[in-house]
Amino acid sequence: MGLFGRGSGGGLMNVIRCDEQDYLVWKWRPKHQEANSTSRENSIRWGSSLRVKEGEVAVFVYPQKDGTLQDFILGPFDKTIKTANLPVLTNILGAAYGGDSPFQAEVYFINLQQNNQVRFAVPYFDAFDPRLPDHGVPIAVRGTLTFNITDYRQFIKFNRLVNFDKEQFVLQIQDAMRRNVKEVVMNMPQEMGLPLVQVEKQISAVNDRVTERMKTRLEGDFGVNLKAIDISAIEINKESPYYEELRQLTADITARTMQAQTDINIKNLQDTQRINAENLEDTLRHQREEAARAQRLQTESNFTGAFGIEQQTEVLKAAAQSLGNMGSSGGEGGGGMNPAGMMTGMMMGGAMGQQMAGMMAGMGQTMQNAMNTPPPMPTTQYYVGVNGQQAGPFSMPQLTQLAQNGQLTQQSLVWKQGMAGWEQAGSVAELSSLFAPSTPGNGATPPPMPNP
Repeated sequence: MGLFGRGSGGGLMNVIRCDEQDYLVWKWRPKHQEANSTSRENSIRWGSSLRVKEGEVAVFVYPQKDGTLQDFILGPFDKTIKTANLPVLTNILGAAYGGDSPFQAEVYFINLQQNNQVRFAVPYFDAFDPRLPDHGVPIAVRGTLTFNITDYRQFIKFNRLVNFDKEQFVLQIQDAMRRNVKEVVMNMPQEMGLPLVQVEKQISAVNDRVTERMKTRLEGDFGVNLKAIDISAIEINKESPYYEELRQLTADITARTMQAQTDINIKNLQDTQRINAENLEDTLRHQREEAARAQRLQTESNFTGAFGIEQQTEVLKAAAQSLGNMGSSGGEGGGGMNPAGMMTGMMMGGAMGQQMAGMMAGMGQTMQNAMNTPPPMPTTQYYVGVNGQQAGPFSMPQLTQLAQNGQLTQQSLVWKQGMAGWEQAGSVAELSSLFAPSTPGNGATPPPMPNP
């Protein structure tokens, strides 16, 4: 039997398919039958062919006393209608029609692939700046909304398929867009602390806020998926009597804000310079104290030997006095010779002699060492100008440390004894090496290793 042949129950076999190019929901009807032209409009012959393209779904709707039931055939699909393909129909028909009689169903095709664009325009409406709440300025907004259908079951739940009108559907979306755009634009100056005259520069911020609102609205109320909202323009009516007043007010506030920020920056710079100068002065003070301490320790070290000799001399003098006392002690009434004391004195005298000899040898060695030690090298010292005040003097090692810390630069003023006046450190030949860039080694490159 051919696809368009006659079945045993009479009537032509049908090819159920959608050949529309631009549609969101399209209702199929038997060939040569217009809407409401016959009572058999929804009569489908068993064994008809169903063709569903990729990116669309065919919905079979079966009217029942207690509501409607649906079968969904997701494309791509190109087969003869059988109970195995339509499980809901199997439960409805059973064996009542003998598998041959027509059955009643409405067939709708829903486009899942197409991106549907809705252009919208919000005509001029009054928005208000929080600084002048009684002065409304007209604003208009234009853009495009893009959506598609991803959850067709949800879409059918929120929209009637019977006599579905895409134009009415788009009008409903446009109305929702206008309400949300107006609310976002009117509330932005207050919520963001933004001058109203600068709202037209906030297209991205308005776009993001409207998208967040509309995504929930389209999914919850229309059953469609929002892909993008693209606001192309936000226009302020610059002919409005209050626009120039708001613009001048915003310009004055912006100028005062910029001046205040400049003053803060200058104050921060001055504070930074003052703190750096104090830190430099503190560093120089610590270095002076360390230099004085090192010099004091060197002086004490030089006189340590002499101090030790003085102490030993005092000990020997005390010992000699004790020797004299022992030589005369022990007689009656304190007179006469004391042999035991004499012996003791001789023993102590020997010990004292040895100690005296050792002391003299030590003194001689110390004096010899002092004679053999060369005098300290003369130290070159410079004064450094810091914030109009002189600091120092500093030795070359101290100046090297200051240069490494960035506290002494080529522009710093320096002076030492013998100079006619203060000069920049970079122009003093003796100090030029402090600012020369360091180079590792002598720059020589070793030759390649010989092959073994």
